[in-house]
Amino acid sequence: MDHNSRDGDLSSTRKLLTNAWTKRVDTAEIEIKRFKLKRPLTNDCKVVFFEIADDTSLHVNVTHRYPTKGIIGWAGPATMPEGFVHNRKFGHPASAQMIRYIRDMVFADRI
Repeated sequence: MDHNSRDGDLSSTRKLLTNAWTKRVDTAEIEIKRFKLKRPLTNDCKVVFFEIADDTSLHVNVTHRYPTKGIIGWAGPATMPEGFVHNRKFGHPASAQMIRYIRDMVFADRI
């Protein structure tokens, strides 16, 4: 990355305990790779998909290097060494809806 650029890094990882969310996370990760093709990202961002034992929800953390404005439906931010983390959990929404919510948080305006 050119450090003089306004183009931030974007990555995703998964820590799934079951296969219940695998297909939806596969789809979401493909779309996340396309986010930057459609508009520039001005804040480094990491998306993590994970499950918690005894909880059927999919949890998603979006970590930005710099603080952002809040987005409805997302908890946070928590201040961590790696940045500012917002979290949301999903039941079983349509993939397109889940991706839209994640995209909204990824592109949240910097404060």
